[in-house]
Amino acid sequence: MGIEIERKYLVANATWRAQATRSQRMVQGYLIDADLVRSQTGTRCSLRVRIAGDEAFLNIKSATLGVERLEYEYPIPVDDAEHMLHDFCNGAIEKVRHYVPHAGLIFEVDEFFGSNAGLIVAEVELRSVDQAIVKPDWLGLEVTQHPRYYNLNLLPHPYSQWSERERAGE
Repeated sequence: MGIEIERKYLVANATWRAQATRSQRMVQGYLIDADLVRSQTGTRCSLRVRIAGDEAFLNIKSATLGVERLEYEYPIPVDDAEHMLHDFCNGAIEKVRHYVPHAGLIFEVDEFFGSNAGLIVAEVELRSVDQAIVKPDWLGLEVTQHPRYYNLNLLPHPYSQWSERERAGE
């Protein structure tokens, strides 16, 4: 069984850029609409197709909030992923993921583009829910429990439409 244990944070400043060891462009879309996933009556998971560099994946993730969620991911041909994005998805999320090592962990800093330009969040995958994290100085408010920061929700309610309160993490 695949389990993802991950915390998500706002990024407080740009000092992480000097520490990034690599970056990768990603385009992803959802094969199940966000409204259906949020209702939790029509489906119990999100289904995503992602192109990351020269690879592509199908990802199935439980439709629950929180640090620990079920997750399965399978490689697929890039051509198939491109067709799925075009034929089945109501839009796509575009971002560059930067990999930033800190205190034995790799923080994945996602810098969004398009209608989500200006949003930068950091995620860190953990071995256990209660694993201690040494936070880098550029890490801001934890937003793991805020659904608007989940990529699935950035399509119907992009960052460009957020209020100042939403942008502040409230």
